[in-house]
Amino acid sequence: MMTLKTVFADVRDVTLAYGQGEESVMAVDHLDLKVGRGDFIAVVGPSGCGKSSLMKLLTGLVPPTRGAVFIDDNQVTRPIKGVGMAFQNSTLMPWRTTLDNVMLPFEIVEPHKRRLRGNRKHYVGLAERILSSVGLDKFGQKYPWQLSGGMQQRASLCRALIHEPELLMLDEPFGALDAFTREELWSVMQSLWMEKKFTSVLVTHDLREAVYLSNVVHVMSKRPGRLVMSLDIDLPRPRTLETTFSPAFMDLVHRLRDKIRAEHEL
Repeated sequence: MMTLKTVFADVRDVTLAYGQGEESVMAVDHLDLKVGRGDFIAVVGPSGCGKSSLMKLLTGLVPPTRGAVFIDDNQVTRPIKGVGMAFQNSTLMPWRTTLDNVMLPFEIVEPHKRRLRGNRKHYVGLAERILSSVGLDKFGQKYPWQLSGGMQQRASLCRALIHEPELLMLDEPFGALDAFTREELWSVMQSLWMEKKFTSVLVTHDLREAVYLSNVVHVMSKRPGRLVMSLDIDLPRPRTLETTFSPAFMDLVHRLRDKIRAEHEL
């Protein structure tokens, strides 16, 4: 059971509506969610259930219509600093090398921004080490268009984590990749999390991905979104591709699928 001392992100009775009056659209309604520090959670549910809205609420990109969001016991009233983010598309800048793309947070996030010029060698070393950890040590001087889709996503994960954020937001980061590359990057993502123990929130439609990566999977209802199931994933780590064929793994996936199907039928 999570205690209050271990809670890092806390969504308290939050409602979010877009627009006003008759054209208002309710995205989430009376949503409660707690995320433990250093936890890896996944959020799944029917299309349009408010998963992306939840990410915006947690990072302060949109304010709740009602209720409150807290990060590390501080109420979120504006976009929060020091968040790492990775999306379905790599969003690497095509005119920058892989190494320079990964170093971008050092140029904009304090205190690294003011230290970079005088300690560039140190920061380059940090970027080279994290690239090496995901198998990109020989590709630092390549441009994004010279990398495969999977390699671009590896570089995007490195960029999201290089400044050691306390919170990593993952919005369908592997959704555009083929099945083999996607499964390979699950292992990469798991290794990074096990090493650095950042708090991570993954939004995904892939139930196998959710079970493989997370400690807890939260299922949201159809719009307006609310939590209808929280499933603990007690599978030992590190998990492997063989894990995904085990009866315990498949049982968890089927339980999630059954719940989402039931939401569709309501």
